[in-house]
Amino acid sequence: MELASQNYLAKQREEIVNDTKFYLVTKRLIDILGSIIGLILTSPILLLVAVLIKLEDPKGPIMFAQERNGQYPKTFRMYKFRSMYVDAEERLQELMHLNEQTGPAFKMKDDPRITRVGKFIRKTSLDELPQLINVLKGEMSIVGPRPAIPREVQLYNQHQMQRLLVKPGITCIWQVSGRNHIGFDDWVELDIQYIKTRNLWLDIKLILMTIPALLGDETAS
Repeated sequence: MELASQNYLAKQREEIVNDTKFYLVTKRLIDILGSIIGLILTSPILLLVAVLIKLEDPKGPIMFAQERNGQYPKTFRMYKFRSMYVDAEERLQELMHLNEQTGPAFKMKDDPRITRVGKFIRKTSLDELPQLINVLKGEMSIVGPRPAIPREVQLYNQHQMQRLLVKPGITCIWQVSGRNHIGFDDWVELDIQYIKTRNLWLDIKLILMTIPALLGDETAS
């Protein structure tokens, strides 16, 4: 990123981000307790999903780790259950012309790279459960903008880069507001809205809204 963009982000962070010590410490405590409790309560589901993935595609790995952008300038390895065939990344370019999302992000409802098990765990967002490990490690938060892919961040303008002002999360306003029905520009605006207004009550509200939103999402892909 150019120096001008770095200075812009630094200024925006100082002006719009809630970085009070009380909020950050309390948010981290919620992340630690929430991720530990979440991993314990969902352990039977984690085991079942792992078995189903292996039964459908015995040669492929159960987990998928991908480099993502954290709070600028950090990057980290984000964990997911593998929902695609092992050659998914190699096949991406041949599908780019079918992208159903605006902006640099790629979304395709009937992506042929997704396995049968993958379609189910994506629809219910069970593929995201391993990110509780990222939360426990401090790389993500339970609530925050979804972690961006570096190749997409390279196409961001300065305004879109504001998504990286805070630690990414498992859920945010976009996650509970229609997900794949929302274009990238509106997605960015929802993330910036969260960044400007984030507080403990909003975080708790979004966590509570996430469960029914995920279970009822028929457009996940």
